[in-house]
Amino acid sequence: MTDVLNYDIAVIGAGHAGCEAALAAARLGMRTVIFTINMDAVANMPCNPNIGGTAKGHLVREIDALGGEMGRCADKNMLQSRMLNLRKGPAVHSLRAQEDRRMYSIDMKGRLERQPSLYLRQAEVKKIQKTESGFVLTIHTGVEFTARCVIVATGTYLEGRIIVGETSYSGGPDGMFPSSGLSESLAAMGVSMMRFKTGTPARVHSRSLDYSKMRVQDGDENVVPFSFETETPGKNKVRCYLTYTNEETHEVIRANLHRSPLFNGFIDGVGPRYCPSIEDKVVRFAEKDRHQVFIEPMGMDTCEMYVQGMSSSLPEDVQLKMLRTMEGLENVEIMRCAYAIEYDCCDPLQLKPSLEFKDIDGLFGAGQFNGTSGYEEAAAQGLIAGINAARKLKSLPPVVLDRSEAYIGVLIDDLVTKGTNEPYRMLTSRAEYRLLLRQDNADLRLTPLGHEIGLISDERYAAFLEKKNRVERETARLENVNLPPSDGLNRLLESKGSSVLTTGIKAAELIRRPEITYDELAPFDPERPELSATEREEVEISVKYSGYIHRQFQQVEQFRRNEKRLIPDDIDYDDVAGLRIEARQKLKKMRPESVGRAGRISGVSPADIGVLLIYLEGRKRDGRNGQAQ
Repeated sequence: MTDVLNYDIAVIGAGHAGCEAALAAARLGMRTVIFTINMDAVANMPCNPNIGGTAKGHLVREIDALGGEMGRCADKNMLQSRMLNLRKGPAVHSLRAQEDRRMYSIDMKGRLERQPSLYLRQAEVKKIQKTESGFVLTIHTGVEFTARCVIVATGTYLEGRIIVGETSYSGGPDGMFPSSGLSESLAAMGVSMMRFKTGTPARVHSRSLDYSKMRVQDGDENVVPFSFETETPGKNKVRCYLTYTNEETHEVIRANLHRSPLFNGFIDGVGPRYCPSIEDKVVRFAEKDRHQVFIEPMGMDTCEMYVQGMSSSLPEDVQLKMLRTMEGLENVEIMRCAYAIEYDCCDPLQLKPSLEFKDIDGLFGAGQFNGTSGYEEAAAQGLIAGINAARKLKSLPPVVLDRSEAYIGVLIDDLVTKGTNEPYRMLTSRAEYRLLLRQDNADLRLTPLGHEIGLISDERYAAFLEKKNRVERETARLENVNLPPSDGLNRLLESKGSSVLTTGIKAAELIRRPEITYDELAPFDPERPELSATEREEVEISVKYSGYIHRQFQQVEQFRRNEKRLIPDDIDYDDVAGLRIEARQKLKKMRPESVGRAGRISGVSPADIGVLLIYLEGRKRDGRNGQAQ
């Protein structure tokens, strides 16, 4: 075996998880190889041609703040950008960008190719074996590679099966080959596997659509980038369109449910509850007379249009019939039919918070292999897995984000503590401290850590510190500056339905009025400094929601006290008198590192945690504290 086949870290799969994992590992000094079944499918978007969305936009911002790549690539290849949920509070504002899917893939592939210490290989990994020094990976040609750590990021390729109506065949997404044999090899190593399912809508030809019958969906006038490094945001280049299903559509679906693999038992895998197929929506929400359907372009140089909201595994003739019942799609031509795909993934309860397998030293999981859905969830895990694989080889402690620090922390904590029985999707409702975890302050929360890890340059960090100081100075100034009453200010207040002034008032107090914004007070505040739009947004949110933010910080302090209360590695839960049987079984299986994590395990009640705390106090008094603090 030659030296060229020996690596520090091997990444299996070059989807969104694999790309982030490989780039992070290589940038942290590791000689890294990344394998992909097809070089033209690097960072492919086999489902929808967009990045971000509710909660997912938060993840992209956090990836960027830590030094990941997805945000920069998305900004460069953006076709249309929209900020979602603007009618709601800032905690749930989420950026979503329509992407040129082919250009995004080509661009990300180029970033991998140009990265020093990173080697991109087209090959199917058929077998993986654990050795004393690491792993041996055997590819489809029989050649063997060695690596000290391995990150499995196989997406939906692992023993993939495509299903369209009564037809099924082995395959990966977008007509690619599946990964075969590796699943058996992982199971032989002790990885517990699950079978999940996802799907995608049809792609249709633009010339066959009547856009005059649809509602135009334009992008935002002021485009906000994902990356904090993007100085010049892109411009909207395309329009999206909105149409609806109707009763005729639903009748076509109901009349053909007996031909649906989802309902006739032909599909074994578990699908995502929060992204159901159209036939599932029609059955589960029978009271609804219509469902939204968005028509979105796949790129600037293609006529393919994505029919968002119509994921299906119905036979192709039924797909065509139901699509043609909708306004604007009466003469639609299908270019790629919708399909479901079943695939193998691991049970994430086997993983540590670092995303390393508990019982297989040096093996990490990331992305849909860990039971998640979505490009953004995958990329976030890939970044953390790549960082922690590199840190493991440097004998450094792993990076573990907690639930109060990042949506990435919520995502991983949910996976490794609660597990999942369906493809996991990130939602803002999953984050207890979402007012603190806004997308606008992702850099303030995570860029110092990204710099400490080594993925944020000194130049970028210096610019970040300057921004942070400007925001903090202005926030403090507003608490002290007094605005006197004036005719102009009172006219503004009256126009907003706000109480007029008879005496001076602190600027911060005015901003805390729900109807008043920071920018509106500019003419009456001559001392204010010049700030960027993002800085002004951060100042306004910090001031307007200061009371709520303070309360959440108090809640975080209690949360962190429980997280810091570590559970000794050598604890024998059979010795903990008073634990319920279910709690004892779950704690023995999961081996949580802290009291806080133990409390989030399904089946462990607050009463069980109380019993555990009493036991740990007893150990402490007896001098058997171990790691407990």
